[in-house]
Amino acid sequence: MYDIGHFIGGKRVAGKSGRSAEIFNPATGEVQGSVALASNEELRAAVENAKAAQPAWAATNPQRRARVMMKFVDLLNRDMDKLAEALSKEHGKTFPDAKGDVQRGLEVAEFCIAAPQMLKGEFSEGAGPGIDIYSIRQPLGVVAGITPFNFPAMIPMWKFCPAIAAGNAFILKPSERDPSVPMMLAELMMEAGLPAGILNVVNGDKGAVDAILDDPDIEAVGFVGSTAIAKYIYGRGCSNGKRVQAFGGAKNHMIIMPDADMDKAVDALIGAGYGAAGERCMAVSVAVPVGEETADRLIEKLIPKVEALKIGPWTAGNDVDFGPLVTREAQKRVLGLVDRGVEEGAKLVVDGRNFKMQGYEDGFFVGACLFDGVTKDMDIYKTEIFGPVLSVARAKDYEDALDLPMSHEYGNGVAIFTRDGDAARDFASRINIGMVGVNVPIPVPLAYYTFGGWKASGFGDLNQHGADGFRFYTRTKTVTSRWPSGIKDGAEFSIPTMK
Repeated sequence: MYDIGHFIGGKRVAGKSGRSAEIFNPATGEVQGSVALASNEELRAAVENAKAAQPAWAATNPQRRARVMMKFVDLLNRDMDKLAEALSKEHGKTFPDAKGDVQRGLEVAEFCIAAPQMLKGEFSEGAGPGIDIYSIRQPLGVVAGITPFNFPAMIPMWKFCPAIAAGNAFILKPSERDPSVPMMLAELMMEAGLPAGILNVVNGDKGAVDAILDDPDIEAVGFVGSTAIAKYIYGRGCSNGKRVQAFGGAKNHMIIMPDADMDKAVDALIGAGYGAAGERCMAVSVAVPVGEETADRLIEKLIPKVEALKIGPWTAGNDVDFGPLVTREAQKRVLGLVDRGVEEGAKLVVDGRNFKMQGYEDGFFVGACLFDGVTKDMDIYKTEIFGPVLSVARAKDYEDALDLPMSHEYGNGVAIFTRDGDAARDFASRINIGMVGVNVPIPVPLAYYTFGGWKASGFGDLNQHGADGFRFYTRTKTVTSRWPSGIKDGAEFSIPTMK
């Protein structure tokens, strides 16, 4: 058993609220630790600490801030296995997948080494008679991130790396379900040379979230989670005058055209649909074969692949394809949705509901499930299941297939598998989804592009990482200057122009 408190002022501190939550081992169902849940006073203490430290950090030149990121990247590589092990123990994902979680966060830290370039403004000499105009990007001050359980390394780094590189101080409220890795990341940032108070980790539940949204000194909030909570955070944060980016749920479709390489399409669906037990916002949860013949070929090849998936604890290493869900509640929810799909008339061609693993009977496992004959009026089609469940929704033609993701409330990611460049180009141009893959099942952009969904998958006008990461955590100041030699005597009463 172990206890997780908070990270404030450059060090770990014990919780003082008297409230805590249990941390489970998803593979066994056993409680392995506890995490403190912050009071409003503890959140406020972290903000005061950040507020005091931020001006000196903002005054530190961008090159020196970038050097901290360079060192942080080195330390992430050094401790990659240590971080992945801690992540797997609390989340349940396989060890290779956990390393991928850390790696995708590391890549954003690498991108943030370019802070001096990303923070450059513009300059116009002689914009008017004796007038120069220039713009500068300045940090907001104290900012915050509220991050989910499914990527406890990657998404915190997507938030705090650009914010800190831009000169802000950061308050991180990670998921209370797997809190160890965010605390370890904060310690590595300190080891990299970050001043105390610039990165604080406050563990908590809804009380801590509301305290962040209401705190007058927090200028911006980034969030990733469910759509219902994203709407809540966006509304409450904006009403309090904060800049907010809130990313919600997803229902990602993959279109399989008749000319697609079926073996490659099936392999893509297996990895994208069942990796991390489906607990990814970019998981492919709906396969859309175009035409009955395409659908029959797809199902014929999918069934044995799904049945052969290996499920187990993270300690099995490369011998398992995915592990348990994160909590007992998540397990019950996914099983309930599978039951609902059967009730609605979908054909459950692979049934993983009764999966039990010897020696891990109390773990939060759900076996791989595959539905055929899913239609857009079914709950299993409309709802983000967030489990190892793939639905096949047959489309009669290309336009019918296109309509499914186009008309769905979510707009996070989508993919098309085809050999036809014209079809792929038309699809990428017309689809109303934020991230598109062409023969790529999980189109997560690299760190120097931005990540974000459309429709009910995202709220706010700026995305995560890439250039938008720096734009979100800074504001532009424009300076118009004229020195005395260029100023005429006497008052000027008309609005300044460049005539």
